[in-house]
Amino acid sequence: MAKLLVLTLLGLGLAFFRDHRSSYLARMNASREVKSVELPNCKLIKGIETGAEDLEILPNGLAFFSAGLRYPGVKSFEPDKPGKILLMDMNEEDPTVLELKMTGSNFDASSFNPHGISTFTDEDNTVYLLVVSHPDFKSTVELFKFQEEEKSLLHLKTIRHELLPNLNDLVAVGREHFYATNDHYFVDQYLRSWELYLGLAWSNVVYYSPDDVRVVASGFDFANGISMSPDRKYVYIAELLAHKIHVYEKHANWTLTPLKSLDCDTLVDNISVDPVTGDLWVGCHPNGMKIFSYDPENPPGSEGLPWRRKWHPTPVFLPG
Repeated sequence: MAKLLVLTLLGLGLAFFRDHRSSYLARMNASREVKSVELPNCKLIKGIETGAEDLEILPNGLAFFSAGLRYPGVKSFEPDKPGKILLMDMNEEDPTVLELKMTGSNFDASSFNPHGISTFTDEDNTVYLLVVSHPDFKSTVELFKFQEEEKSLLHLKTIRHELLPNLNDLVAVGREHFYATNDHYFVDQYLRSWELYLGLAWSNVVYYSPDDVRVVASGFDFANGISMSPDRKYVYIAELLAHKIHVYEKHANWTLTPLKSLDCDTLVDNISVDPVTGDLWVGCHPNGMKIFSYDPENPPGSEGLPWRRKWHPTPVFLPG
């Protein structure tokens, strides 16, 4: 009887594992292959050869890049170097990047590990850069003041909170006010791996201000990129492993109401919004397995997914 019970439990365990493996591979788009496409109007920018995780473009054409992310399970090409913020002037005919010097008496540049970034411009045209960082694989938001003439960032504050344990990206709505995505529920790496494998849709979006911090949206299978419409009425959230972009209406009290979801046949990551048309440009991963199982002979592909906004009282988006 005991042997029969053990065999029964083993069989149930194997069936459970097999069923979830099938789901896991589907969520990762593991069977998808992408053919290389020659892009005649694209060229490599020197200084970002090892990649950048996020970018933010100011109305004057200056672009910030976060580079050097070290993320558990993902290949790092400079694992022994701290991260950095790069600046590029997109108005130049042949643009190059410059590493911004970071200053501040309470800022530890050696542990800087930048992820998502966002900017906020004050009424006096002061530009603030908010950066998700992972010092020692924890989560903080680093607040900087951009000093354009000096080509530097002055560190003003480090933000930590128990509701911000696994930050991925953020969108600023004030100097110290933002919406941010947590891409996992668990902090422990072992539990995070099971959360990912089992498809526990427990990640969320948090609204932060110095006086008010709360979860405003939840139930995501790896909440990733987040952005906002030019009129500041709608918030866009990328759900990586569900292959969806979610559209939320933002209210005066900072709560969010879900409006619609856009289905995508790819793993959606960071979102950029055209400031004039309101169109979405989404950085995507065609095959997620290649991100977490890096093979230099068969490296991960990438693709850009455009969603054209059709102007309407509520946002309507058309693929392409």
